[in-house]
Amino acid sequence: MKEKVQVFGRTLSGMVMPNIGAFIAWGLLTALFIASGWFPNETLAQLNTPMSRYLLPLLIGYTGGKAVSDQRGGVIGAIATMGVIVGSDIPMFIGAMIMGPLAAWILKKFDKLIEGKVKAGFEMLVNNFSLGIIGAILAAAAVVIIAPVVTGLNTLLEAGVNVFVEHQLLPLASLFIEPAKVLFLNNAINHGILSPMGIQQVEEAGKSIFFLLEANPGPGLGVLLAYCIAGKGSAKSSAPGAVIIHFFGGIHEIYFPYILMNPLLLVSTIAGGASGVLIFSLFDVGLTGPSSPGSIISILMMCERHCYVGLILGVAVATAVSFAISLPILKFAGKDTSLEEATAQKDSMKNQAKGIRTEAPSARKELAKSGIIKIAFACDAGMGSSAMGATVLKKKIDKAGLKDIEVIHTPVSSIPADIDIVVTHEELAERAAHSNPNARLITITNFLAAPEYDLLMEDLKKARG
Repeated sequence: MKEKVQVFGRTLSGMVMPNIGAFIAWGLLTALFIASGWFPNETLAQLNTPMSRYLLPLLIGYTGGKAVSDQRGGVIGAIATMGVIVGSDIPMFIGAMIMGPLAAWILKKFDKLIEGKVKAGFEMLVNNFSLGIIGAILAAAAVVIIAPVVTGLNTLLEAGVNVFVEHQLLPLASLFIEPAKVLFLNNAINHGILSPMGIQQVEEAGKSIFFLLEANPGPGLGVLLAYCIAGKGSAKSSAPGAVIIHFFGGIHEIYFPYILMNPLLLVSTIAGGASGVLIFSLFDVGLTGPSSPGSIISILMMCERHCYVGLILGVAVATAVSFAISLPILKFAGKDTSLEEATAQKDSMKNQAKGIRTEAPSARKELAKSGIIKIAFACDAGMGSSAMGATVLKKKIDKAGLKDIEVIHTPVSSIPADIDIVVTHEELAERAAHSNPNARLITITNFLAAPEYDLLMEDLKKARG
């Protein structure tokens, strides 16, 4: 069930993450040039509405379609998305997430149906007209059917959210957000659920608190600071580096393993997150666009200009509350928080039952003596912790003087078939095994100081003589 939820979340965030630069561009233009911005300008402010109404949904629809059926899928996904855009007077991000993949899936089924039945020389004619005809039908259907349904769902969702906002209950969202983040659903929550709601709120008010519900670095920072003082073993020694990467680099996945080693710390992040949201609400804090990554730097850049005091105070309070609860838990809970022991406690028999290869030395896949060895570091979106892990591995490989070893970072759901070794967090192991069943799988719990890195280096050195 957890894997299915992760896959669904990855599908949602996978349509937004590749286009996050466009969202940031829109957010910056909004922050700078709207009436309440830093440099109000009526001419440049005209970019705001067309980008949120047309550009961003079309990019989402194209990306979702392309993920299903390459370039043709992207094109028909954009065509069908135009239908929900025209059929509604609100930004159609949810409609784009539906129509993009759906249109590409329908086209893919049609292509399979006529496969081998088209006479030579007519392939381009059939491909172009089938895409155009099906796309036109789906766009028309989206205007008449899909757009009204999505608009109704959006109205219902907005009414529910307004109840939380009006009654100062928004901090309760942390009860869902913080545990879901630790299950690597952070990108799905932030970009699949909160960002569409936030963008609509920006259209109405010029800023939105929804962009801060998941992106606030305070709760995770409090946990990591507590580990710096009361942690044990490599958990304590690696925590200071994790603090820098989390707070300034914005890679929140770095603190997830520290929570997984002691799940009671979820109380800390929930309380910290709720406290931060409460401060944001009281000070009417909001961002003008999504903050990705969730770095204090990017959050400050996307902050509405009248909100800096409340923003900094909210992050500080969330950090303090999380730290104050985490410290006694680590000191007096009586649980060893050593990363080494947490790694040793992996249930290898359970992994074998699921078809996941273990890392016992006798079971390791032999590496080629010659040719390029390809290693992929995989995370949920392929852009955060995996990029950091790939950098760590590259530095170790360069330091060892090893040649012809290629290291990439990739989404866990689309690991290339020619990869020899996959490195990923143990929570993503099932998805990695399904994505590339032929590669050797290495699971870790600590992105910065995993002992598995050294075992891998030993094998690479042996393979290269």
